[in-house]
Amino acid sequence: MPIPTIDFAPFLSGSPEGKAQVAAEIDAAARDIGFFLLDGHGVERPLIQETYAAVSAFFDLPEAEKLRIKQPAPEISRGYTPFQGEGLAAGLGEATPPDLKEMIDIGPVDVPPPGPDTDYWHGPEAGSHFHPNLWPAAPEGFEATLTAYYRRMNALADDLMRTFALALDLPEAFFADKLDRNMSALRVIRYPELSAPPAPGQLRGGAHTDYGTLTILAADRAVGGLQAQRRSGEWVDVAPAPGTYVVNIGDAMQVWTNDRWVSTLHRVVNPPAELASTARRHSLPFFHQPNHDARIAPLPSCVAEGETPRHPPMTFGEHWMSKWMATKTE
Repeated sequence: MPIPTIDFAPFLSGSPEGKAQVAAEIDAAARDIGFFLLDGHGVERPLIQETYAAVSAFFDLPEAEKLRIKQPAPEISRGYTPFQGEGLAAGLGEATPPDLKEMIDIGPVDVPPPGPDTDYWHGPEAGSHFHPNLWPAAPEGFEATLTAYYRRMNALADDLMRTFALALDLPEAFFADKLDRNMSALRVIRYPELSAPPAPGQLRGGAHTDYGTLTILAADRAVGGLQAQRRSGEWVDVAPAPGTYVVNIGDAMQVWTNDRWVSTLHRVVNPPAELASTARRHSLPFFHQPNHDARIAPLPSCVAEGETPRHPPMTFGEHWMSKWMATKTE
């Protein structure tokens, strides 16, 4: 069975019938494999093209220039991580060689400045979740373009969360107060050409689940791409059709739904050896993540009468930090 494609336009049209149709299709995909391709999303193609161009230009800079915005500390998810600076499989306790990629992490772009009413963003409990972004001096326009793309992805993710609520027979705005000060992240990744064979067990992106509510991924179609693991254990390719996004369910939704929805294990595989020297790949995952103080625990509506909840309660910030710190190789 292929990864399902869902047309989001009927939901965006606002009709009750359109919303119900899309919600039912998302519920089916979330129960089955936790992945779907999103068409009809309304994101402006010029913005996507400008973002790709800015990202490619940054990664083409000399290493010394990229290191000017190097991630300052393991617990601060901002700035540039050099090639092989992360191992995603470690987030699930797997000991593998580091991933064959380089990347930039960008956090919330509309954080208010410190003041008398901004403890949520700047107080001790906020930790590093709202650390200022580290922007490169070149290429020109990088900050403006990536800021615009971050905001557009956050808006699309909020729309998807309204659909998620309907799919779970909840009020459409159910998740709004858990997302209104969210700690979502945009990651821009280059999987470079390979001049030497990978180490045993080494992948472009090790097998992992995502930590938040959902991920919205744009990726080019270079060989050596994304795979998702079905409940049967079978790995299947996830190849987005032109103009679509890949959307997958994250850990927070699996917990909230008491495992009704699945946060699917996925990975980025290496290209065939004969193509490795030319198979450069870029991807733009947007990780939609709740407020750091949002309580993540099975929703009463997802726990059957007499059933024991399968997950203990936690704040999302606690969950995120434990996963993030496990992946760092430096």
